[in-house]
Amino acid sequence: MNALFVFIIIFGIYFLMWLKVVNQYERRVVFTLWRYTTILEPWLRFVWPIIQSSYIVDIREKAVDIPSQEAMTKDNISCSVNAVVYYKIEEKWVERAVINVKNLDYAMTQFALTTMRNIVWQFELDELLENREEASKRIKEIVDEKSDSWWVDVLSVELKDIVIPDDLKRTIWKQAEAERERRAKIISSEWEVKAAENLRKAAMTLAEAPWALHLRTLESINDISSDQSNTTVWMIPMELLDAIKWFGEKMKKEK
Repeated sequence: MNALFVFIIIFGIYFLMWLKVVNQYERRVVFTLWRYTTILEPWLRFVWPIIQSSYIVDIREKAVDIPSQEAMTKDNISCSVNAVVYYKIEEKWVERAVINVKNLDYAMTQFALTTMRNIVWQFELDELLENREEASKRIKEIVDEKSDSWWVDVLSVELKDIVIPDDLKRTIWKQAEAERERRAKIISSEWEVKAAENLRKAAMTLAEAPWALHLRTLESINDISSDQSNTTVWMIPMELLDAIKWFGEKMKKEK
């Protein structure tokens, strides 16, 4: 009786060892006598010992980090680039991710790393900094084409950071500063042109009404005289002197 009890316990432990838990986000690929046989859905599943083996496949979207890598641009500038690849194993063909490739994450990382270096070589540094999305798109297309044989869907590839040498950074900053100064001078000159055009229109308007210039002069003098600390300089138009001279001659004739 004791021997039977011990046998039941040992058999129960042995049975539980081969009882597998498959989560909702997983699929378990089963091989019987070293040949693919089935895929176990989420639940408590039993895998026969010795004659069967199984591999867990995560069907969730995964992110694989591409480590920073030295790359040379088209204009022969060395920079350090890293990226991240988002992919998902197609649920209907999870066995392909086990049968067709060994260590999917490693294979994806290495192929994306090589592709990233080749794509960076096709861009000049300025183009690479301005068109990250275009470079990421090219990397995705190549990696996605390769991963089709693994039945993996590459969702996106994103360049995370592009690190350039410090001396080149200073050069770029100087270039950017010079560009800002150029734009500032252009804007300033455009405003000066507009101001000169407005002054020309104002002068033409005042020329059509001479006494308007005198009124404007008197208004300016009034504004200046409001502050007692100012030294006022009176500017008398020549027309006013002619008017005074004409008035004086007229008074002499009347006498």
